[in-house]
Amino acid sequence: MRWIADAHRHLGVLPAYPFYGGPPVAPAIGSRATIDELLSDLDREGTERTLVIPNYGVPDPEIAFSFNELCVEASEKDDRIAAALWVSPRSEDAARTDQALKLAGEPGVRALKLSFLLGGRASDPACKPQLDKIFATAREHDLVVHVHTSPGAASDVDEVGKLVDEYADDAKLHLVHFGGGMSGHIKLAGGRFFDWIAAGKQVYTDLSWAIGFTPRWLAEEISRRGIGHDRVLFASDQPWGDYEGELAKLTAVVGDGELGDHVFRSTFEVLYGPKKGK
Repeated sequence: MRWIADAHRHLGVLPAYPFYGGPPVAPAIGSRATIDELLSDLDREGTERTLVIPNYGVPDPEIAFSFNELCVEASEKDDRIAAALWVSPRSEDAARTDQALKLAGEPGVRALKLSFLLGGRASDPACKPQLDKIFATAREHDLVVHVHTSPGAASDVDEVGKLVDEYADDAKLHLVHFGGGMSGHIKLAGGRFFDWIAAGKQVYTDLSWAIGFTPRWLAEEISRRGIGHDRVLFASDQPWGDYEGELAKLTAVVGDGELGDHVFRSTFEVLYGPKKGK
C-alpha cells in the first residue's frame, strides 16, 4: 500500500482517573508525551500525514486545553503533522476557548476539536454562543470542526446531527467514529449520512471504533448510491484506538483502488492538508 494519512490521533498523557467508580487507572497505554515519541510512531507505522488532537478523556477540560500548544508545536516541527485545537461548547470554558481560538490562524492548525463527553450538548441554548464562535472561527480560517460521536446522551448522532443541520452548509464537520456504535451506524449508513451529502452539507466521517458489519455496508452504500466516496477518512484514534487493527479493517474493505485512495490519502489532503496560500 502507498502512504497512509491518519485523520485522528492524540498527543499528551492524561493522569490516572477512577473511571466508573473503580480505582484510578490510565487505560490509554500508548499515550505520547513528546513530539519525538509521536514522530517515532509515524516512522514505525509508515504514516505520512496525520492530524494530532489534544488528548482528553478525564473529566477536567483544563487538561485537554493544556495540550493545545504542544499540538501546534508538533505541526511546526514536522510538516507531516497537522494540529487540531481543543475547544469547548460549555459557557464555563469560554475564556479557555477564546485563548485556544487565538491559535486558529497558525499555519499548522487545520481543525477545532470538540466533544460533549466533558459536558454540554448541541441543543443546549447555553452552548449556542460558544458553538457559534467555534464555527465562525472555522469558517474564517478554513478549518474543520471535529466532533466526537457515540451512542446515547449528548454525543448521540441525533444530538450531534443538530450541528450538521445548523452549521454544515458553510463549515466542514467531521463526525468522528461514524456514530460510535450500532444505533449511530445504522442511522448514518441507512440514509442520514447520504441525505446530508445530497443536501449539500459539508459532512465527513471516519470509521474508527466502527463495529463488525459497518465498513462493508458503508462501502456498498457508497458504491450503490454513487456519493460519499470522498467523505470517509482513515483514523486510528491512537492511543484510544488500535492503528494496526483499524488499518486492517479498512484495507480489507476499500483496498487500494479509487475508494481506498480517497479514504487513506486524498480526502485527508482536502481537509487537513496545508492551508491555501501556505
